[in-house]
Amino acid sequence: MNIFDVLTLIGGLCLFLFGMNIMGQALERRAGNSLRDLLGKLTTNKFAGLLTGLGVTAVIQSSSATTVMVVGFVNSGLMSLKQAINVIMGANIGTTVTAWILSLSGISGDNLFVQLLKPMSFTPILALLGIVFYLFCKSGKKQDTGMILLGFATLMFGMDIMTEAVSGLKDVPAFRELFLLFKNPVLGVLAGAILTAIIQSSSASVGILQALSATGAVSIGATIPIIMGQNIGTCITALLSSFGTNRNAKRAAVVHLSFNVIGTIVCLVAFWLVDLFLSPALFEQTANHASIAVAHSVFNVLCTLLLLPMSGLLERLAHKLVRDAKKPEEVVELDERLLNTPPFALARCRAVTSDMAVAAVDSLKIGLASLNGYLPEQSQKVTEAEDKTDHYEDILGSYLVKLSGRQISREDSAEAAKLLKNIGDFERIADHAVNLVESAEEMHQKDLHFTEKAQAELGVINGAVAEIVDLTLHTFQRDDLKTALEVEALEQVVDDLKDQLRSRHILRLQTGECSYEMGFVWSDILTDLERVSDHCSNIAGGVVDAAQARFDIHESLHQLRDNNPEYQAKLASYRQKYAL
Repeated sequence: MNIFDVLTLIGGLCLFLFGMNIMGQALERRAGNSLRDLLGKLTTNKFAGLLTGLGVTAVIQSSSATTVMVVGFVNSGLMSLKQAINVIMGANIGTTVTAWILSLSGISGDNLFVQLLKPMSFTPILALLGIVFYLFCKSGKKQDTGMILLGFATLMFGMDIMTEAVSGLKDVPAFRELFLLFKNPVLGVLAGAILTAIIQSSSASVGILQALSATGAVSIGATIPIIMGQNIGTCITALLSSFGTNRNAKRAAVVHLSFNVIGTIVCLVAFWLVDLFLSPALFEQTANHASIAVAHSVFNVLCTLLLLPMSGLLERLAHKLVRDAKKPEEVVELDERLLNTPPFALARCRAVTSDMAVAAVDSLKIGLASLNGYLPEQSQKVTEAEDKTDHYEDILGSYLVKLSGRQISREDSAEAAKLLKNIGDFERIADHAVNLVESAEEMHQKDLHFTEKAQAELGVINGAVAEIVDLTLHTFQRDDLKTALEVEALEQVVDDLKDQLRSRHILRLQTGECSYEMGFVWSDILTDLERVSDHCSNIAGGVVDAAQARFDIHESLHQLRDNNPEYQAKLASYRQKYAL
């Protein structure tokens, strides 16, 4: 093996790692909704969590990425430590899929069907299809499909180049002696752990091992401890990602390490005893791509079967190793680690925005209630809610901008744009709640009162506004286009009510039934109520925008209203319901 072979090996390794990376990212984008659905099915059930971890890792082709996600979920409060343990175990099984894909490159034989199964026979076709999808299709999903095919083709070309580059090592005595050293299980574990920790991917290190097996100098007995070590080395990514997180997130990373260390120790002892007392001929046989894939799968499945029933013990161990702080920790609503997996980051943003929406709607209802009888605690509750929505707007705004800068699907891009618009509207609703309470407080301090007619009229428009914020919350949380239509109809009714109530109030001023001072307060209240309904209309329009992948909210609202018999029917119904 000369210097040119070394350079070829480095080039093949680079192609291999690059192909694996872009294929994983494209798979993640392409399966964005499916990933969110998997996340939604997470339960405390061990097998549900196990299958979720397995499925997600099989899709994105990286147990390290899955575990980093899990650390982020736990840090964000999106997942409990108990759920995380099961997902981590599933991820260890899911990562074995990569080794089976790579094992295709080891197929040999003269049969036509066997030749067609070899990656170098079909990857050129996949690369051609991939470049056609990527360059000539406008659909984001088709472009992601093209990236998946291109990534896979690049990965397999890299694998083939590495295999060819190391083939000359079979005649190098020093290389054979090196792998004889790895028959010492402890050295094998260390080698596997160090290599995987450096490249931070057990899938990639297994691929490298499969490429080296083409030399014929690697025995099955030498590969098994190396594979065990690779599972320990892959923990470095999750451990690094846990820096700066809360204690539960650190515990998730510790569980990942503990799971692999305990599994390796148990299996290593079993392997050593079998080798010592039985010395099976299997261990002396030359390893190939398929046998390495089998060893990788068997080891990870055995570890999971061994430790899944003891997940509670792993949780307690993590609590022992990472103890609770004396002072309670602040909750981190959004975790930048999730930005590496945009579908999950977007799901988290939506969940936080939903919390923000609930806070805004609750504060608005307190504001409405204060107009019927002011209480000091109402002001405190609404101010706290307004501070909370301000904080949500700050963190969500900056987070969504960062997320939008990532490579995400068009559907996810539309969703991110919708959330960016919505957070501003929800924050303004909370501001108007503060204004309403301040108006009620002013009336209380100055001993101002509504006339009986004004009180009755206020009850009508208050009822309409209370209903429209409830409909808006439902529309946002469910992406319900039917309810969006109701929001728009009711917004028109609130606008009409505001105009009517202002006209009636002017008549009361002219007849002396109401004071000018009370008139200013009345005008402020009507303005706040009308603007709340406007923000509700914006939110409903944003839902329609996202559903139709459009970025023109006015066009969406016109489409809801114009020549729409259902809209006209809803409008007539609400006008009758909230008639003065």
